[in-house]
Amino acid sequence: MADPLSSAELLTAQLPTGVSLRLLHEQNDGPVRMTQIYRRDWPVEVVPVQWNLVNTTANTLRGVHVHRAHWDYLFVVSGEMLIGLHDMRPDSPTYRMSAQRRLQGESPCSIAVPPGVAHGFYFASAATYFYAVSRYWTPSDELGCRWDDPELGLSWPAAEPLLSPRDATAAGYADLMLALAAPLDRAAGDS
Repeated sequence: MADPLSSAELLTAQLPTGVSLRLLHEQNDGPVRMTQIYRRDWPVEVVPVQWNLVNTTANTLRGVHVHRAHWDYLFVVSGEMLIGLHDMRPDSPTYRMSAQRRLQGESPCSIAVPPGVAHGFYFASAATYFYAVSRYWTPSDELGCRWDDPELGLSWPAAEPLLSPRDATAAGYADLMLALAAPLDRAAGDS
């Protein structure tokens, strides 16, 4: 497995069209630190309908996932996440572009990921993060691909990360492209 991008490269790497990264500023008031994590008046396409808090163990990789209908909005509270992104939208100017960024709890920032951009998260050590979604979870909008498929163009720092059962049995990139092109299953409760 190739080495992941260096920190300097991650800071300057272009992101797929529509992905937005926002630095979050802490306000210190003596023993209290406060960080605004989301404001409706920020230029972000996500209007959250659900927030989730996730605690993860060391050497864990989540994904790679892609959604046809909802946005993800996330930030790391503690620890560090290496997020991998791959644009799967044929009409996008950054189609098939891959990028990786490190998000750290000690340097708060948020990232918004639009529908059609595949994403995976690697945690070298234990971490906590929040993520919001713009539509309620539904199985027909939860698509996945093997984390190590070379078509993704993502370089992860672990050869054998811990995976969920779903991620461990995910299909390949070609199957994901077919699933992404299929219409949403309205009978499954999508709205």
